[in-house]
Amino acid sequence: MLKTKMLEDIEAVIFDMDGTLIDSMWIWPSVDVDFYKRHHLTAPERFPDEMEGMSFSEVARLFLEMFPALERTPEQIMEEWTEMAYERYMHEAPLKTGVYEFIKELRSQGKKIGIATSNGRGLVDDTLKSLGVSECFDVVRTACEAAKGKPAPDVYLMVAKELGVRPEHCLVFEDVPMGILAGKNAGMKVCAVYDEASKNQEEKKRSLADYYICGYDDIRKETYEIL
Repeated sequence: MLKTKMLEDIEAVIFDMDGTLIDSMWIWPSVDVDFYKRHHLTAPERFPDEMEGMSFSEVARLFLEMFPALERTPEQIMEEWTEMAYERYMHEAPLKTGVYEFIKELRSQGKKIGIATSNGRGLVDDTLKSLGVSECFDVVRTACEAAKGKPAPDVYLMVAKELGVRPEHCLVFEDVPMGILAGKNAGMKVCAVYDEASKNQEEKKRSLADYYICGYDDIRKETYEIL
């Protein structure tokens, strides 16, 4: 059985999905490029930074504020984005190396497991099914179902409440600074996860988190960083 300081006094582990649980952050820049071409738009410079951590619905609303001439509803924008990303999620977004084995170990220890993601509900559910891991999680919630997206703590607190675990006994895994802040704002321990898409934010991630891993095998090997 895996015994590590990271899991001491931890009753529940909550994962972000994109870039943390699965290798999928690369999908969205390609969707953006295709979307801008389809609608003859020029990409706003700061949009990626401003949207970090926001829920799928919050991003759609922000996008429409930037491009009111599209004359669409947020729901229509989300539907189009989902349609454009769907096949890539179904066939080209694998689990992060070592995470499935880590989840199985958490299960064997009787710890509860949840997901708190900024992605849309339909895409989340279908992705977990396609990967064959839907049954691994006790609770799955999206930030669209909470009052506010990350860095607000709402979605993490929602998952913890449904798991029946106090925040201080939860450990969060996140790949971007706004997500790490959401976990910390919820009063939880947070482990930052390396992801290629956020490699330029490594210093900031380390400054916010309690732990850092390059991959989930670091937990088994106890080669993770205590920050």
